[in-house]
Amino acid sequence: MIKIIGIDPGLAATGIGIVRGAGLKVDGCSYGSINTAKNISLPTRLNQIFSKLLLVLNDEKPDLMVVEDVFSLEKYPKSGIILGKVAGVVLLAGSRVDIPVVEIPVREAKQVLTGNGNATKIQLEKSVRHVLNLTAPIRPYHASDALGLALIGLFRYEGTRNLTK
Repeated sequence: MIKIIGIDPGLAATGIGIVRGAGLKVDGCSYGSINTAKNISLPTRLNQIFSKLLLVLNDEKPDLMVVEDVFSLEKYPKSGIILGKVAGVVLLAGSRVDIPVVEIPVREAKQVLTGNGNATKIQLEKSVRHVLNLTAPIRPYHASDALGLALIGLFRYEGTRNLTK
């Protein structure tokens, strides 16, 4: 059995999803988020995400970390830059504990999990919940996004064994 952690980077809430299993069979999952307050400085918020994620990684010891690749909307370029900073500390945390890390574009993740690269957060959450046989909604949505990334890592794990760290 292997353990995959999915990470949906976000400054206010970084989603975390963990799945355990083999191939297409999921034996268990857990999820949550790392939240930061708007009233503290950006460096402090980034440090909180990094430090809390390091604790999770050291505690869980996943075999692979799958991170949503950074994207930027032309209409909101500053958001893309901040998201890039969050993704940077997430990638650094994975490297710090020597876990192989892969990045997956959001559209690819949506396509794999829902069959629609433009799926909404609601559609994605329902698909993830269906695959995991969960009845209660997965909240926050960042956590369901992270669980979806972890599922993709689990489904593709054999192909990632040869990744360099």
